[in-house]
Amino acid sequence: MFKKLLLGATFALMSVMATAQEPQFRAGEHYIELPFAVATRNPEKVEVVAVFGYSCPHCANLEPVLQSWAAQQGDDVDFQHLPVVFSRNWEPLARAYYVADLSGKVSETHLPMFDAVHVEKRQFRNPNDFAAFYQNYGIDPNEFKKLYESFAVDMRLKQGQARVRGYEITGVPAMVVNGKYRITGQTAGSNQQMLNVVNYLIEKEKNAQ
Repeated sequence: MFKKLLLGATFALMSVMATAQEPQFRAGEHYIELPFAVATRNPEKVEVVAVFGYSCPHCANLEPVLQSWAAQQGDDVDFQHLPVVFSRNWEPLARAYYVADLSGKVSETHLPMFDAVHVEKRQFRNPNDFAAFYQNYGIDPNEFKKLYESFAVDMRLKQGQARVRGYEITGVPAMVVNGKYRITGQTAGSNQQMLNVVNYLIEKEKNAQ
């Protein structure tokens, strides 16, 4: 009898300790559960999408931390960036991102573009200005300008904006886990705290698979 009581008390204590250690992140408070899930690129992995704009200073501040976090993720996490277009003047920078993506140069150019906009205060008035910047990273200016106005980039923009609408994004930076959960600095408590909520939701999705 004593052994049973002791065993029961041990299990109860372990349960309390597990509950105490588990982050108290709640839907509707720390993250938003989307009313309709958006299809992911690879259903075999947990997808994490960082929605950003190059003109957003908060996105620029978060990006180095985000890249460090992304480098620690396993192969079962599909991490992506998604540029948002809130108005016409956001579109050129989104187009430039998609050209870099199609050219396989995002890893080399992403942080430098944030620095160019926010640290160097560089002005990008037309495709020639972008082409001059990306030439430093191995993209031929003529090829850049061809891609910039291409059908492929037009399609990326349309598809990206469809996802943004599905995610119900109204501000950046924002993150979306598995097409189901939207996290912002406001819901999480801060931009860096977003990653703690994202980690929680990644584990939640892995456990559900």
